[in-house]
Amino acid sequence: MCLAIPGVVESVEGRRAIVDFGGVRRESMLDLMEEGSVRPGTYVIVHTGYVIQILDHEEAEKTLETWRELLAHINNT
Repeated sequence: MCLAIPGVVESVEGRRAIVDFGGVRRESMLDLMEEGSVRPGTYVIVHTGYVIQILDHEEAEKTLETWRELLAHINNT
């Protein structure tokens, strides 16, 4: 099972992007995406180091809010 957490692209250089997952930054490959479809500010899902999906801003924010609620619940138990 894969837990998909949205990240926001900070920069793109060639077929590589730096993606920020709430303060944790990782280099991710863009080989599976159409050239030019991922730009800084784009929300994405990354699996095994590759960007596999672009999310719209609203969908990404809803998912991130769900994760925040889950983590808050875990931290309070």
